[in-house]
Amino acid sequence: MATQAQDIVGSPNRLARAVSHSLSISPTATFHSPPSSFGGAQLTRTTTAPKQLKPFDTQDIKILLLENVNQSGRDILAAQGYQVEALKTSLPEDQLIEKIRQVHVIGIRSKTKLSERVLREAKNLIVVGCFCIGTNQVDLEYAARHGIAVFNSPFANSRSVAELVIAEIIALARQLGDRSNELHRGTWNKVSSKCWEIRGKTLGIIGYGHIGSQLSVLAEAMGMSVIYYDVLNLMALGTAKQMPTLSALLNDADFVTCHVPELPETKNLIGAAQFDQMKQGSYLINASRGTVVDIPALINASRNGKIAGAALDVYPSEPGGNGDYFTNDLNSWAEDLRSLKNIILTPHIGGSTEEAQRAIGVEVGEALVRYVNSGVTLGAVNLPEVNLRSLTMDEPNHARVIYIHHNVPGVLRKVNEILGDHNVDKQITDNKGDVAYLMADISSVHTGQIKEISDSLEALSSRIMTRILY
Repeated sequence: MATQAQDIVGSPNRLARAVSHSLSISPTATFHSPPSSFGGAQLTRTTTAPKQLKPFDTQDIKILLLENVNQSGRDILAAQGYQVEALKTSLPEDQLIEKIRQVHVIGIRSKTKLSERVLREAKNLIVVGCFCIGTNQVDLEYAARHGIAVFNSPFANSRSVAELVIAEIIALARQLGDRSNELHRGTWNKVSSKCWEIRGKTLGIIGYGHIGSQLSVLAEAMGMSVIYYDVLNLMALGTAKQMPTLSALLNDADFVTCHVPELPETKNLIGAAQFDQMKQGSYLINASRGTVVDIPALINASRNGKIAGAALDVYPSEPGGNGDYFTNDLNSWAEDLRSLKNIILTPHIGGSTEEAQRAIGVEVGEALVRYVNSGVTLGAVNLPEVNLRSLTMDEPNHARVIYIHHNVPGVLRKVNEILGDHNVDKQITDNKGDVAYLMADISSVHTGQIKEISDSLEALSSRIMTRILY
């Protein structure tokens, strides 16, 4: 039975900083350690039942989920008692601004753009969940400066993307797309000219991260030789070989596939000059970000026979929902691209499998619950990764203080002066650039004192956001 939630702040617009406690069962009842690449402290199991910290009455926590977030994520959030509104599509910016003003948590995928203009109106927002790999659709710097944490799922759909690329390599080598389209039109065209086995061919992977490295293993298992290029020196899996330059990879690869983030350095990474460096009759695959490939240059390379085929899953501009939108009104070259032979075009479905979306829903959903209920930032992409062990039922009069602040001298001294009349059981602080994140558990504290602590922290000039959980 959950105890009565207690409002110790009163003002609705300060809900994100308010506190309560609850004993309801939730996905955070037992924590699992995150992947080691997250770094930092590991979440630990306590020997007694963890005390489930929750801000305010959980029914007052409003969550907006856009773009058909998987049911697994919705169930995790709804189980906490939060108010969850889930929509199947993204929203136009003006509608998004109206919605975001009221919510404390927003969950998105790749189409929703959380720009500064949108986030500026999100007065109650404390956290963003990107139910996908990428976070380039969020203004991460603005979010960090205003204490809004951003989480994503960097690993969960890696296998799905890698499998799609393998399928596209085979489909391009055998011209399966063209043969299927012809037969759908009633034309029987049985040919073997310019159709190849992939065994013995060389796959060049640009970006040897989670997806690129998994793809490397799958390709070798099918008899391909693998080379890769990355800005970091990375350990090769199997017999793969790292190439010293992008040009060296392009010169040697029969198939080139891109797996890089969207950065200024990767915009038009593959353009006219790079197509000239590729083998005659080679193939290009892009399942990373739409700005990585110069599409007009690809169209020219296809028309002049430099490349024998290509597969694209991402585009510089993508529709906000399903429908007949992939036209020149969206991208000026769309109809030229659609007219080419042996070009596979898919609507950003690299991670769109039941398995990947279910795993993403769980990973991001649990990260949101941990952050809202406990302030744990492990896995956050724009704030320091900070964790304290869970409070337990043996610690009934404890509170967790979370103070997000500008990274300037003297803050810790001032915070500890405010907390000085209480026993600080444990405390941790870390910074990421200009933003710092402090968590402290204090004991023998009562409701009235919590209100006093909150007001004192709010008054500090270094403050970005204050939250207190108990």
